[in-house]
Amino acid sequence: MKFNRVLAIPVLVATAALTLTACGNDDKASANVVRIGTTDKDKAWDVFEQKAKEKGITLKITNFSDYKQPNLAVSQKQIDLNLFQHLQFLGAYNVANNDTLTPIAATYIVPLGLYSKKHKTLADLPQGAEIAIPNDPTNQARALFVLQAAGLLKLSSDTRSPSPADIDKGASKVKVTPVDAAQTALSLASVDGSVINNTFLDRSGIDPNSALYKDDPKNPAAEPYINVVVSRAEDKANPLYKQVADLWHDPEVQKAHTEVTKGTAVEVKRDGQQLEQILATVQQTVRAGK
Repeated sequence: MKFNRVLAIPVLVATAALTLTACGNDDKASANVVRIGTTDKDKAWDVFEQKAKEKGITLKITNFSDYKQPNLAVSQKQIDLNLFQHLQFLGAYNVANNDTLTPIAATYIVPLGLYSKKHKTLADLPQGAEIAIPNDPTNQARALFVLQAAGLLKLSSDTRSPSPADIDKGASKVKVTPVDAAQTALSLASVDGSVINNTFLDRSGIDPNSALYKDDPKNPAAEPYINVVVSRAEDKANPLYKQVADLWHDPEVQKAHTEVTKGTAVEVKRDGQQLEQILATVQQTVRAGK
């Protein structure tokens, strides 16, 4: 019995040691797992995921069905990062939800365009033409600016966040119908035109180069529409998250993204501090209701 007891001690110690070793390995592995959300997982994301894997990082990607979920998921710690939105959208979210989600890196900016299945040029649009636009405030405002720049409507105020109520109907050629952003592409068959985000162009098989009109992503006024990688404020300096964000700019990822967007996306490199400054201005404007 004594002999058995003596043997039992090393066995227990060895078992404990194996258990601790296994836990240690699990902890080490989980330290290189990053949960990231998007609304437009495509083949560029496959390359992005592979590049992370080559660096010993596992990306757990969640593809959300709409724009409302990814920020809440980061805030509620369901995921660590998201990559789907521009600074204007992030600013509106933060103000509305009293949140502090923070951009840690820039990715790209894409033009917002007007598309039509019924008309081939802006001049073909008839007086009173119906144009579908996204109904979320940030994309709606940008869509109205696109239509104004195209000479199709006039805004009656100089607000940076216009709504349909700001349209001077008497001086405008078109009327707008706000719909869910995902419905703008689906509405093309029943309206004269739609202002459609790139995400939904790809899903609907619409050539982004077929737009009747687009805004200019290189214009300094387009800075609020820079797309960003977003984290919780307390995690903005996390080196692993920074490494993941940097991988978006890997040449192979960029090549795949260019193919997906048919060359319309413009790569943007801005550091977190610059992005936070733009975001602060956006949020100040949103709070002021301008």
